[in-house]
Amino acid sequence: MIAHSLLSPFDLHLFNEGTHSHLFDKLGSHLSSEPEGTSFAVWAPNADSVSVIGDFNGWDKSANGLFPREQSGIWEGFIPGVKHGALYKYHVHSRVTRQGADKADPFATYSEQPPRQASIVWDLSYQWGDERWMSNRPAGNGRGAPWSVYEMHLGSWMRVPEEENRSLTYRELGPRLADYVSQMGFTHVEFMPVMEHPFYGSWGYQVTGYFAPTSRYGTPQDFMFLVDYLHQNGIGVILDWVPSHFPADEFGLQNFDGTHLFEHADPRLGVHPDWGSSIFNYGRNEVRGFLLSSALSWLDRYHADGLRVDAVASMLYLDYSRKAGEWIPNKFGGNENLEAVDFLRRFNIEVYKEQPAVQTVAEESTSFPLVSRPTYLGGLGFGMKWDMGWMHDTLFYFSQEPIHRKFHHNNLTFRMLYAFGENFMLPLSHDEVVHGKGSLLSKMPGDDWQKFANLRLLFAYMYAQPGKKLMFMGDEFGQWHEWDHDQSLDWHLLDQPMHAALRLWVGDLNRILREEKALHELDFDPAGFSWIDVTDADQSVVSLIRRGRAPEDILVGVFNFTPVPRHNYQIGIPQAGRWLELLNSDAPLYGGSGQGNLGGVEAVPISVHGHRHSLTLTLPPLGALFLKPAPLNGGG
Repeated sequence: MIAHSLLSPFDLHLFNEGTHSHLFDKLGSHLSSEPEGTSFAVWAPNADSVSVIGDFNGWDKSANGLFPREQSGIWEGFIPGVKHGALYKYHVHSRVTRQGADKADPFATYSEQPPRQASIVWDLSYQWGDERWMSNRPAGNGRGAPWSVYEMHLGSWMRVPEEENRSLTYRELGPRLADYVSQMGFTHVEFMPVMEHPFYGSWGYQVTGYFAPTSRYGTPQDFMFLVDYLHQNGIGVILDWVPSHFPADEFGLQNFDGTHLFEHADPRLGVHPDWGSSIFNYGRNEVRGFLLSSALSWLDRYHADGLRVDAVASMLYLDYSRKAGEWIPNKFGGNENLEAVDFLRRFNIEVYKEQPAVQTVAEESTSFPLVSRPTYLGGLGFGMKWDMGWMHDTLFYFSQEPIHRKFHHNNLTFRMLYAFGENFMLPLSHDEVVHGKGSLLSKMPGDDWQKFANLRLLFAYMYAQPGKKLMFMGDEFGQWHEWDHDQSLDWHLLDQPMHAALRLWVGDLNRILREEKALHELDFDPAGFSWIDVTDADQSVVSLIRRGRAPEDILVGVFNFTPVPRHNYQIGIPQAGRWLELLNSDAPLYGGSGQGNLGGVEAVPISVHGHRHSLTLTLPPLGALFLKPAPLNGGG
């Protein structure tokens, strides 16, 4: 061993203070050319010895010992001759248990393919080609921009059946995914966790490598290529990030130095009751720095455009999924996890300070206040929050036979009472098409024609609502089967006209979402939305107005949630002239019956619904209409 430290005394101070957000530059393994070799650094304050074992020393725990660095708890050292691609682990001998364990590097940038577990010394050099995307990102990724997110699982989007059903690699995914997402008009993709995870069936939510993209699909540079390729095709990339818990695998973070280092020792605080996994100790400075650094590494090294933070509710509440007596109240006697609240605020402050053009999105399923409000107003500081209430209420409504929907009208309309309390994203996510819940298409009532009409109507209503949009892969063409992570999507369904027509409908919804400022500019502003008529429960019809910032940016949506066509249906509108039928979900090219308004309707000066003018429309069965004023010059 020779001295070759990357850690300055100031780094150690920030680390122990919990404010070092770039630990990935300091801890873990780092290659050096002068002198040639690799420096190693790992946090194990309760160890009495730590050594690096690897394929370069025959996995000999006595060959390459590390040295403790002052009182920081960090062990470090430099091993000459260790090169790019070397396999290694840390042998950590605990002074508490008097036993040793072989641990993967918490800061590893690359790992062996599971079920193997060794970390890999890796040079992360990559020549990015997404300068144009990155320079335009503040506008395209902002909260006033159109957001239509395609959520996907990398391993099961598309497979190669002739090669034992293998998943595509990162480099194979790049061109195929970019072409598909561009053709469909989605603005972003959201990857379910790409971070290294031992159990494929966890879908990535049981993370062991908080700094490493999974090696199942290629190298870190291969993943960079995927992000780069999407960026060069104008597509943003959101990554799922899981700071709520981690698995109990022996080689991972749990009991890292023979003590509960990353997790709480008391199982009432430290064990997740739903998953049996470990909960991070957010009150520990070094743990906060570890997690902050993980978040920033994905934004810094991999050019991610946002992080969707998983299971935020499980972080915020000490009694989450716990019965009385199974949890410990906070110092005020409440159920809020004050340390987690503090951590999430710090996370958002650091992210937006360093990367102001990205977005953080909370998957938070309760009414915890101010999740997507600034920290200086007492909020958690997220850019957006998933509207889980909308998703549950709306899917419940759509599962009802249309004849009964008038009794559940409130499920459809309730969200507008709270819609601007947060910056909401409307999710139709993977969670709705697994665990026996069936696919979205199979949830819809009626015969096959009605199922497709209902699904087109659901998507139309979602796109008309204020808030950003998210749809899980396969929903866009009507998978019949619920999602299976071991199988490809059922792409053969696109040979059938109704499935191809549904996909065309989603593509056109994405197109008008992008083109019509009324559908995206004021998603988080009450000025962007008003009901025309929300009271017609008997006929299960609602009508609404969406607006952009400019007065001319206006759109009307009308929705008939029954299979009965409504003729001569009158709605009030805010201006005179001809109104064009921009989209009609019942058009034959979408698989509909072809009922509608022949491309447009003239307003008449008859007051209805508080407006001076009105339209008399034909509402198609289980149909959605989008209308906009014709240009005054007669074009369009």
